[in-house]
Amino acid sequence: MTAITVDAVDTSATTRPVHPPIPLTRVAGVELRKMFDTRSGFWLMASIAITAVLATGAVILFAPDSELTYESFASAIGFPIAVILPMVAVLSVTGEWSQRTGLTTFTLVPHRERVIAAKLLVAVAVGVVSMFLAGAIGALGNVVGTAITGTDTVWNVSATEFAYIILANVLGMLIGFMLGVLIRNSPGAIVAYFVYSFVLPTLSMLLATTQEWFADLQSWVDFNFAQGSLFEGQMSGEAWAQLATTGTLWLILPLAVGLALVMRSEVK
Repeated sequence: MTAITVDAVDTSATTRPVHPPIPLTRVAGVELRKMFDTRSGFWLMASIAITAVLATGAVILFAPDSELTYESFASAIGFPIAVILPMVAVLSVTGEWSQRTGLTTFTLVPHRERVIAAKLLVAVAVGVVSMFLAGAIGALGNVVGTAITGTDTVWNVSATEFAYIILANVLGMLIGFMLGVLIRNSPGAIVAYFVYSFVLPTLSMLLATTQEWFADLQSWVDFNFAQGSLFEGQMSGEAWAQLATTGTLWLILPLAVGLALVMRSEVK
């Protein structure tokens, strides 16, 4: 009887190579490019500079000479920026679901938390850079405006106050990001943001003026109201505590719920 020997099969050729995970910096770079790739995304980002220039021009043309200060330019620029930045954050998240690119994105990067983290990093970076750009445009307007009118150039916004303004706008942008993660639908998240930013503060203020018990509680439950101290440039220990409390209630907890839903939701 002939013995048959079977040589060991070399499986090295069939072993699937193990590739290192995609770096977070590369994912963030892709997310940053996605903000500018489409015409709508490009013009949304460009509108930050455009509105800053328009607001600066409006102050130069219509503000009295006595009010041509850097604070006036910063206030005029701040309002449209505070509206645009949260829209940027909303669309950076909801695009994966509204434009049906989530299946491709999460196939290339299976770890969804890395994609969301990259979107968050890019949104915050865009917000900070946009605020510095708007601040530079306002500073230029302050110099040009006072040169035209022949008045003294007044720089009445300190570095600390400007840092507080940046923080306040970043927090507003994070609210838009949170709503995008929680709702994952562009129109729904945008409507929810405007309700949060304009309807809820009005109701909160009305309740505070009519109910004494809520007047003392407002700064501990109303995130918009708590952020007012940042725009005023006056932050005490109690103000920081109120900001942390309301931020946990309106930002951190809903964001945690939204992240849990993103991790479990079906991507089509």
